[in-house]
Amino acid sequence: MLTLYTEKDSDNMAEQSVAITTEKIVKDILKTIDREREQEIIARRFGLFERKETLEQIGELLGITRERVRQLEKAVVSRLKAQASEDTLPHLVEIQDRFIKELQATGNIARVSELTARVADKNDRITQSRVSFLAQLCPRLVVVEENDHFHHSVAIKEVHDEKTIKSLVGKIIDSIKTIGEPAHIKQIAETAGHEDHTHAHALASTSKHLATLNDRWGLTKWPMVNPKNIRDKIYVILHETGKHMHFNEIAEAIKESEFKRKDVTTQAIHNELIKDKRFVLIGRGIYALKEWGYARGTVADVIKEVLKKAGEPMHRDDIVREVLKSRKVKETTILLNLQGKPQFKRVAKATYASAD
Repeated sequence: MLTLYTEKDSDNMAEQSVAITTEKIVKDILKTIDREREQEIIARRFGLFERKETLEQIGELLGITRERVRQLEKAVVSRLKAQASEDTLPHLVEIQDRFIKELQATGNIARVSELTARVADKNDRITQSRVSFLAQLCPRLVVVEENDHFHHSVAIKEVHDEKTIKSLVGKIIDSIKTIGEPAHIKQIAETAGHEDHTHAHALASTSKHLATLNDRWGLTKWPMVNPKNIRDKIYVILHETGKHMHFNEIAEAIKESEFKRKDVTTQAIHNELIKDKRFVLIGRGIYALKEWGYARGTVADVIKEVLKKAGEPMHRDDIVREVLKSRKVKETTILLNLQGKPQFKRVAKATYASAD
């Protein structure tokens, strides 16, 4: 809930505060618009009470052209901004101060959704639209509209204008590309020549080309920071853990992770582990990453590879030791393969070689 203070009560804010919702605030501002039709246009265009509507939709409703709706919207917003600059709009001075206070705490810029979560009693789409509308009227703030590159965001104008914001975000993206892998924001900020990593974090959060996971930032196309499917999530879990895991452990780790969607079944995870060549079965239900040096195949395949690398017969204990480096199986399983598979032959006491 937004908390506003009158100048009269500023010396005793704790006792004299008045809580006002965003709905009450925008209604009071709309009342300053003389014509009801213009109030309707602003409310519908900004989505202050229902979903946002297009110029065509509003024009059809009011019986005027699309261009006329655009002209009226622009004229009304200009008048409201002029009133805001003269401190004659209700609540706006207090609203601006509150927004700036929250933005300073988050790095001088924030996505509208984040700012709404910090200042309002709700964080639904309509409340976010109201916060954006109010921010656009505040003379000390700048609003970055949502597009293919940026999330809808609000910044403190005294710190940077929209052009500077886009330039700084571009440098952060370039720094991440230079590093070439997910990194902590402090390292990214240093690479970009940015002294304030809190500010760099805030800037990065506005870009649609960047994503973060486990306190590391990277490009949205990188699975390590933006896993798009179960296989990517499994990869992230194994990579972050740094060791082999049973598929049940992987399923539990996904449920406890920071992933957006965690409602996956153990069976689905097991199925993906089997299909994806990035994962290697090294034991009963135990998987590791291929990039760690593991190769797919049965225990017999591993024994054959061990003997091939040795280039000579090996004692069974040495074979067992080498196989256990890449497979999490019982020693008896290895010995049974040595003694029972036609690919291997005993050439001396407890010593084996490939049959071919």
